[in-house]
Amino acid sequence: MQLIFLGTGAGAPSRNRNVSSLALRLNQSSETWLFDCGEGTQQQILKTHVTLHNISRIFITHLHGDHIFGLPGLLCSRSLQSASTKPLTIYGPRGLRSYLSTSMTVSQTTLSYPLDIREMIPLQQGTVFSIFEDDRLEVLSGALLHHIESFGFAIAEKPKVGRFRIDLAKAQGVPEGPIYGQLKRGQDVVLEDGRRLIAKNFVEPDDLGDKVVILGDTRPCPASVTLAQDATILIHEATFSSRDQALANVSAHSTAHEAALIAKEAHVKKLLMTHISARYQTSGQDTQDDLLAEARTIFPETDLVNDFYEIDV
Repeated sequence: MQLIFLGTGAGAPSRNRNVSSLALRLNQSSETWLFDCGEGTQQQILKTHVTLHNISRIFITHLHGDHIFGLPGLLCSRSLQSASTKPLTIYGPRGLRSYLSTSMTVSQTTLSYPLDIREMIPLQQGTVFSIFEDDRLEVLSGALLHHIESFGFAIAEKPKVGRFRIDLAKAQGVPEGPIYGQLKRGQDVVLEDGRRLIAKNFVEPDDLGDKVVILGDTRPCPASVTLAQDATILIHEATFSSRDQALANVSAHSTAHEAALIAKEAHVKKLLMTHISARYQTSGQDTQDDLLAEARTIFPETDLVNDFYEIDV
């Protein structure tokens, strides 16, 4: 998997940061999944190697404008640029279907591909639920804590069974055939000569797979920790510094300090902070470097990302 940050700002675009959008490329299938689609997202996409044709799923965290105002235009461009017939599925909060239906009706837009809109019903705080699953991945979601319905998403690779070590079996004189199959399935075997073969000695440990967690706008809440538990990468908003805690409380956003606490409590491997307020520039009383330093005092494995930042998972 590969993450491409298309917009890392908060509220409104600035000179250095566009509003929220993030692409996740799935290397095995050449698909791209999009998370949020703020105004100008398709312009940002044109500056990357992401293609609209390959976007197969879009996940909307919540319906604030800086997360959805680019969606109608992107859907139209996907239709116009390639006359794509590939289906597109969009997941998001209640009201998403009405928003898109109104946009398409008023603009008299007809798409060239099937569009499936799936609105999610929030469950009790801290509860997560599955919204997508195939043979490789599962996507879990949970309701966060914001002024309107806001969701987080966890994209988890399914465990891969450990590789059977044929070289070890041959070295110990294990006869080829059904015995190999038994050992692969984790069954211990007693040979005719009386030797007992322990299956785990011939099979590499299972690969638990990677987990990427993308949270929408939120105050710290139980669902954040539940979704982020043991994540390879946690992407968390850090709209404010702790110096502006009062603003974070009123606007229902998180500080860099709070994002780091979530990462620490959930035992994630790496924290990437995004959704940065334009008040934090490269100079002044509080800067982006200050936000990063604030988080790293709690969780050292933290980076603050900019537009077009890319990372392989």
